[in-house]
Amino acid sequence: MSVLYSELQVPGWAETGEKIGLYEVTGTYDSAIAFTLPCHNADPELFFSESDEGIAQAKALCGGCPVRNKCLDGALSREEPCGVWGGQLIEDGVIIERKRRAGRPPRIAAFV
Repeated sequence: MSVLYSELQVPGWAETGEKIGLYEVTGTYDSAIAFTLPCHNADPELFFSESDEGIAQAKALCGGCPVRNKCLDGALSREEPCGVWGGQLIEDGVIIERKRRAGRPPRIAAFV
């Protein structure tokens, strides 16, 4: 399954004025900047990858993006459930360092 960046906007997000919709981030799709953004030219699945390598690659693509800060602010205001937004990994509406793997955490030896 692939998701288009424009399909990620849920109607009504920006109506209250509290949440920043994708229109405020990228502007109109007729603008010169909209189709030069890394997220428009890369595989959308990359920004929702489960692997550390995919997440690192998505973050690297965001590195030189001209709307990076607005993208991150918008994702935080909308409390995005997951993905790389504005160069940061977001889960349940907050920035996290890395994804947690399924299963038990590794055993850490206690030093006495």
